[in-house]
This record gives sequence, structure tokens and C-alpha cells, in this order.
Amino acid sequence: MRQWLISAGSTSLDGLKLVEAAEPAPGAGEVAVRVRACSLNFRDQIIPLGLYMGGVVQQDTVPLSDGAGEVVAVGAGVTSLAVGDRVAGIFFQDWMDGLPNPGMGVALGAPPAPGMLQDMVVLPEHGVVKLAETLDFTEAACLPCAGVTAWNALMEGPRPVKAGDTVLVLGTGGVSLLALQIAKAAGATVIATSSSDEKLERVKALGADHVINYRTTPEWGAEAARIAGGGVDKVVEVGGAGTLKQSIAAVGFAGEIALIGVLTREGDTSPHGLMFKGASIRGIFVGSKGMAQRLNAFIDAHGIKPVVDRSFAMEGLKDAFAYQSSAGLFGKVAITL
Repeated sequence: MRQWLISAGSTSLDGLKLVEAAEPAPGAGEVAVRVRACSLNFRDQIIPLGLYMGGVVQQDTVPLSDGAGEVVAVGAGVTSLAVGDRVAGIFFQDWMDGLPNPGMGVALGAPPAPGMLQDMVVLPEHGVVKLAETLDFTEAACLPCAGVTAWNALMEGPRPVKAGDTVLVLGTGGVSLLALQIAKAAGATVIATSSSDEKLERVKALGADHVINYRTTPEWGAEAARIAGGGVDKVVEVGGAGTLKQSIAAVGFAGEIALIGVLTREGDTSPHGLMFKGASIRGIFVGSKGMAQRLNAFIDAHGIKPVVDRSFAMEGLKDAFAYQSSAGLFGKVAITL
């Protein structure tokens, strides 16, 4: 079978190699999944660069956390899955539900966990979730990291989004567009930002109620607060240090900033602006299997389709990474196997 590897010691995308490997067989309590599609996340770019948590990979590692396919074999003792079931891996292999905890387990696509970018992968029975019935493999492959992250940011925690709330999403990457779609389906008003007027027209077509060009409106946080009548209820903060100050300006009284991003590393991260409004920041690091299942049920109930910007063949991984890093990105980049 085909298998992409991040070479041990890799510090650039040149460390990626496509190899042939023997097909694995499931052991007791495991399932073998024929992978049909994968999707890319920002995390996947920085692991081969040696910039992810843990630094440079010390062993050859199959990349990508997000993949979907069908079960082709089950090991002894497997009872909840059968050959032919359509499934995706869950990001944290041992986080079944509840609050973040020290026992969440390994995250797919980084050592010592397996990755999804191979023709077949073996995972524990509890480490996969059945797909949303209304999605194809490529659409479903967009959810394990970005989709669950957006769901966790909006619908989990102490203040789930409800009808009548206002949500601010930053940019037009995978998490932000999925958050826009989930928030609209939940009955919220959505404000979206981008530096591209063309992209802002596209997010309006997806349902965004208000848009802000952050290039022409540098104080976009205050503008979002104005549009919301004093402050937004939820900010899906994917930018990181460079955007947090503006997100604090945008959030309203008793509102929440769902802190996800590391796309920008420098900026004012003082939390003092939250104090006066009784607002909070909640750290988001993907989510649990239960969250993935609730997201899938919500997607089926509301007919949400993840935005797949472009798909590449398996051999085109490096081209897919290049496109993911380009200014043209709108939504998710997929790999079809």
C-alpha cells in the first residue's frame, strides 16, 4: 500500500516521502480502515518543519490527523463496528467525552500516534467514529480536527451558542467556515472578517450576516462590537497572539473567546480587557469522541456541507500544502486516495 512518511529529523517539507508499505492487520480490539480521503490542517504543515509540540520528529511518522474511509477488517472482540462501516479517526484517541483531561491519549498524525495519509490504517475500536450519513468521504474528512474544534468552540463548555446570539469568526479557513455554518444553523447572527472583499462576498453567500475587511478596518474588534450592539457573545479566535487584543475588544459582557489559534505568534495578549466585561477565554484543543458524534448528528439534522476548496491526489501532498499556505485558500484542502 501507499504511505506518506515524515522522515525522522525532518525540518522541511523535503522530509516528506511517499513509500510502499505492507498492509497492516488489526489485532484484538482494533479495526482496519481503508482510507478514502484526508484533509489538511495548519498543524500538519508545522510537524514536518519540526515546529510542533515535541519539536523535530524522532521517528518516521505518517502525517495527517484527519481521514475518513470504510472498515475492511475487524480484530477479535470488536462489537460496535463491522466491515463496511464508514468511519473517521478521532483526533485524541482516548478522549471519549467530558472535560479535557491528562488521559486524552495520543493525537493522530504526530509521534507516537499513526497518521491517516496511507491507504490503510489500523486504529483501536474506540478510536474511530461513524461518519455523518449525509456526507461523502471527502466532506467527512474535513471534520476530525477543524470540525470538532469549531463545534467545541461554539456548542460545548459553559455557554453553548443559542438562537439570538452573535458570533464573530476570523478569516476563511476550515475552522472559521465550519463555525459560521454551525452558528447559523443554531440561529446565531454571524460576523466574519477577511482581508479580501471577494472572500467576504463568498462568506455572505454562506450565510454571514455582517462582514468586516480587517485591512481597511484595522480596529475590527471595536467594529464587531458596534455591529453587535455592544459586544459579541462568542469569538472563534483562530489567529492567536496577533489578533487576541481585537477579539477582547469585540467580546461583550459575559461573552466568551474560544481560544484556538496559533497562526500569529506576536501581539498583545493582556487579558485585562476581559475584567471590565466579565468575559472569559476558554482554551480549545480540538475535542472528544462525544463531541465528534454530536457534531455529526447536528450536520445530518441541518444539512451542513463542509467547504472543500480544492482536492489533490495522494501524490500531490506537497502541492496541497503549498495551496493551503496560499492567499487563495477558502475552506479546507483535501487529499483523495
